[in-house]
Amino acid sequence: MLNPKIAEAFNKQINAELYSAYLYVSMSAYFEARSLEGMANWMRIQAQEEVGHAMKFFNFLNDRDGRVILAAIDQPKTEWDSPAEAFQDAYQHEQKVTGLINGLSALATAEKDYASHNFLEWFVAEQVEEENAVRTILDQFKLAGSDGVGQLILDERLGKRPAAASAAPQAGTP
Repeated sequence: MLNPKIAEAFNKQINAELYSAYLYVSMSAYFEARSLEGMANWMRIQAQEEVGHAMKFFNFLNDRDGRVILAAIDQPKTEWDSPAEAFQDAYQHEQKVTGLINGLSALATAEKDYASHNFLEWFVAEQVEEENAVRTILDQFKLAGSDGVGQLILDERLGKRPAAASAAPQAGTP
C-alpha cells in the first residue's frame, strides 16, 4: 500500500501536470490566434505530453493501491506580449515543475518509499529534457530578434515537432 503522504503529494502532482497541459493548450490558442501554426503545434504536443505525465502518476497511484483524487485546475494565463514571452513563461513553468518533482523525490527518500523514488527517476531525467527544449527555443528567439522573418522560420521549424508517442500510457508503465 502506498504511503498516505506520498499518495497526497502524487495527487497534487497530477493536478500540476494537468495544469501544465491546460497552460500549454492556452499557449497553443494564443499562437493559433496569431497565425503561428508551428508554435501552436509545438504547444499542443507539449500539452499531450503533460497529460501523459499526469496519467503516469494516475496509473502509479492505482498500481500501489492508492486513491486518485482529482482537484480543480486553475485557469491559465491567456495573453502574452510576444511569442518569446510565452516561451519564457513556459521555461519558468518547467523550472517550477522541476522543483515539484525534486520535492517529490526528496519526500520519497525521506519516507523510505523506494518504489516511488525509483518511479520518480524518470521524471527527474524528463525535466532536464523539458527545460533544455524550451531554453533552446528561447535562445533561438534571441538569435531571430524581433525580425518577423526569423520568427516565421522558427515557427516553421517548431511545426515539424513529431506528435507525442502516447498521451496515456498503460497501467504499470512509467
